[in-house]
Amino acid sequence: MGDSINYADELRPLLEANGASMVGYADLRDTPPSNRANCATGISIAVALNPQVINGIQDGPTPAYYEEYNRANSLLDKLGHLVARYLTEHGERAEWLPATESFIDAETLSTPLPHKTTATRAGLGWIGKCALLVTREYGSAVRITTVLTDAAIATGQPVNTSLCGDCTACVDACPGQASSGQNWEIALHRDSFFDAFACQLAARKLARANIGVDNSICGKCIVVCPWTKKYLERALSLSK
Repeated sequence: MGDSINYADELRPLLEANGASMVGYADLRDTPPSNRANCATGISIAVALNPQVINGIQDGPTPAYYEEYNRANSLLDKLGHLVARYLTEHGERAEWLPATESFIDAETLSTPLPHKTTATRAGLGWIGKCALLVTREYGSAVRITTVLTDAAIATGQPVNTSLCGDCTACVDACPGQASSGQNWEIALHRDSFFDAFACQLAARKLARANIGVDNSICGKCIVVCPWTKKYLERALSLSK
């Protein structure tokens, strides 16, 4: 079994070489043990979405966005398996949580341990007013997954409060009017500031109308986020 510094040093370049955009390590011991498979540490892995595709979804999802959404999920699946296999081969326990919506509780539209919880505790970002992870590097134009482990890994500094301030860009853009506009903080339950059911209904209607799929995929709150816009400006200017 390796030490914490070696795991952190080896996993990050391994993941980045295989397509990860961000990697963080979270201390999850303040969450219920049953929600984290009795593991103390969560590895948060983020994949940035293609900036050109994101730049084209001001009016909602496009076929290119749907394809990009699925590409990112598929890549996250591979990265999750990669980390879990690496850790188990080194004698550690590891459990990967899929990036897709396959294990969401239909009655609550939630999971025992949201990927966003691991990401904020790993220091990758905070929760925006539309309940998406927001990062300094990519805004909310990311998809994320989680690997749970008992391996000794040095963890990051948690982010416990929102940096959204008075911004209401995502609130105003939401076709389902799902957000109350309240800023997130660590003790605030999602349902007290965001209506996931209103989001799901509006997103599904928009996806049916725009791209003919029966999925809850929208993206309007992503593209209007100022932090996302900074990412798009940087990325698109470099591609010219």
